[in-house]
Amino acid sequence: MLTVENIDVYYGAIHAVKGVSFRVNKGEIVTLIGANGAGKSTILKTISGLLRPRNGRIQFEGKTISSMKPHEIVAIGVSHVPEGRRVFPNLTVLENLQVGAYTRKSRAEIEEDLNDVFTRFPRLKERRAQMAGTLSGGEQQMLAIARALMSRPSLLLMDEPSMGLSPLMVEEVFETIKAINAHGTTVLLVEQNAQMALEVANRGYVLETGEIVLSGSAGELAENPEVRKAYLGE
Repeated sequence: MLTVENIDVYYGAIHAVKGVSFRVNKGEIVTLIGANGAGKSTILKTISGLLRPRNGRIQFEGKTISSMKPHEIVAIGVSHVPEGRRVFPNLTVLENLQVGAYTRKSRAEIEEDLNDVFTRFPRLKERRAQMAGTLSGGEQQMLAIARALMSRPSLLLMDEPSMGLSPLMVEEVFETIKAINAHGTTVLLVEQNAQMALEVANRGYVLETGEIVLSGSAGELAENPEVRKAYLGE
């Protein structure tokens, strides 16, 4: 579904991502793990069009998307749940969800998806008229995920969904990721909590200073002594 080929991404003179290549197959959960500053979030931003690779290319379902604008990438089925949630604080929960569907035309389908979202996230339904900025961190994370789902993505990019959440809320977020995937959405997950990420993922890639240094099934990575020492606290 997604092929990233030999991309180089720079912030000014800083070479943040160095010749990275990987793939995501339809129906998978694939995780990118690594320390802060390893280039994980940069890769997601490059896939979603917020950054441009200087070299290499990105293909989604056979179409090269590396030079497309972010809204065009959303329209073809790639949605991004950004780090730090980034909900619109001065809009209501319902308005945030409607913004998520801005590329779509069918009112009936949007209404159907709103009902699905409210079934999946009952707390959002209770707070549909509440300003998003007044929600708890966990509720804002649920809203960010729900907003991304409103574009009906076939690929969901998730950046640090557990950041700053209570252990109970982290469990809930990861159950949500599994449920979204079980309903047919492919997931590319960037996550500091490597243990949780490897529990839900099919495969993973380990990044260090902008380069992929290890890859394998989630089970293989979870058993790898280097990964256990560096990311699983053993």
